[in-house]
Amino acid sequence: MMMNNMDNLNIILKPGERLDELHRNDYKIIQSTNQFCFGMDAVLLSGFAKVLSGETVLDLGTGTGIIPILLEAKTPGRHFTGLEIQEESVDMAKRSVILNKLEDKIDIVYGDIKEASKIFGMASFDVVTSNPPYMNHSHGLVNPNSAKAIARHEILCTLEDVVREAAGVLKPNGRFYMVHRPFRLVDIINTCCLYKLEPKRMRLVYPYINKEPNMVLLEFVKGGGRNLLVEAPLIVYKEPGYYTEEILEIYGYNKK
Repeated sequence: MMMNNMDNLNIILKPGERLDELHRNDYKIIQSTNQFCFGMDAVLLSGFAKVLSGETVLDLGTGTGIIPILLEAKTPGRHFTGLEIQEESVDMAKRSVILNKLEDKIDIVYGDIKEASKIFGMASFDVVTSNPPYMNHSHGLVNPNSAKAIARHEILCTLEDVVREAAGVLKPNGRFYMVHRPFRLVDIINTCCLYKLEPKRMRLVYPYINKEPNMVLLEFVKGGGRNLLVEAPLIVYKEPGYYTEEILEIYGYNKK
């Protein structure tokens, strides 16, 4: 192991780990090349989700804690919790919380998404977020790396598990935010409606303006009425290698 003194904290980086800049409040995150590293989908979800002053947030399947850390930086929420079943990711997430001096604002909990309502109690959060596995067993090859396979395929939890537990821990009129793939959209909306989570906002993400969308950002309200707002498309690249201004703003790259 090697010791790194940063922000007056001695943070232990284990073999294969690195520190990545988050471009928000000088926050950093510990990641490992052996684990599933966060991607653009998590960053876009943190920009799409709305968290109001005093609200509490649960992130289901938090990985290394990217969404709670970014939401703490971007929103006036009161407290953020990440639930994760992979022990290595939990360990990195907890050390990232300490590194960024966020112990009073963020909790990282080791546990199974399928048990979230038992772990935290029913109707215990104002907001739930999730960047769940996109693929079920009929979609694509499963990565031989178990940690990456769990992040990408519905191995340890299904879409219905995520939706059911989100609905369980949400307070009445609480909001559920998810990023997923457009080809699962029918399944997502049908499953959410089954658990009384009504779609309220949707935004499709396009790699280029002339390409098909490859991500979808969704907001559901527990017990909400049926009134879906489809927002303007979010375009990632204006030309190869160059992000659009909106993507730069979401990432925080163009902050002075």
